Amino acid sequence: MLLTIVADYGVGDLAFAEVRQRFASLLPEADVAAIPVPPFDTVSAGFCVAQLAFGQGPADRVIYANVAPRQDEDEPREDNAGERLVAARLDSGVLVVGVAAGASLSFLAGAGVPLRAVAVTDAGSQFRSRDVFPDAVAGLVHGDNTLLGDPVTVAPAPQRALAYTDGYGNLKTTWYEAPAATGTTVRVRIGAATAEAVVSDGVFTVPAGTISFAPGSSGWSGRACYELFARGGNAAELFGHPAAGTPVEILP
Repeated sequence: MLLTIVADYGVGDLAFAEVRQRFASLLPEADVAAIPVPPFDTVSAGFCVAQLAFGQGPADRVIYANVAPRQDEDEPREDNAGERLVAARLDSGVLVVGVAAGASLSFLAGAGVPLRAVAVTDAGSQFRSRDVFPDAVAGLVHGDNTLLGDPVTVAPAPQRALAYTDGYGNLKTTWYEAPAATGTTVRVRIGAATAEAVVSDGVFTVPAGTISFAPGSSGWSGRACYELFARGGNAAELFGHPAAGTPVEILP
């Protein structure tokens, strides 16, 4: 069984090792992998969750997402309480368990996947993803459906926005259709930065030194996510390393 942790602990952070050890005791049969996202970045987390959940892989895989900025309430929180744990079982058999914070589960919900609350406390530790939630994840893996509670509704994922920046600096967006005819040069604004890009049907179908805006390698439900790709360069650098969730605008 493959269990992938999507979290904002930080690359190589001790927290990943501690959570992995916890799962090694609860689910010794699991091959545990870790995917880091920037601190409090629920949009990147949600994008990664959906890409992994809908992508090809073993049917018994589990995706465990924990990006919990505890921003659902502004008042002081008692006993380290935070956003609640939610689960989804896809028709493929894939199990997703994650904290319902921001857009962490919005891409799944937007694709029609039902979400349900998990009957586990949302308090008790600053490090709930190590101390509290793994027991519930293991219970769901072992078929304890009594842990599943009421349906949960989450906010929609941002549209026509930056969703994720990969290791090459490619900017994956929530544009799912071409903004103009293939071959058209458009002005793209992300935050305070603007650059020209060529609308194309493939990221490499532009000359070196050019930014393409084309269907990339990510997407699900029959839709490819358009991405900005700087051939021979780094699109994230050219646009000033924008945060996920920033609108991607096509200027007139």
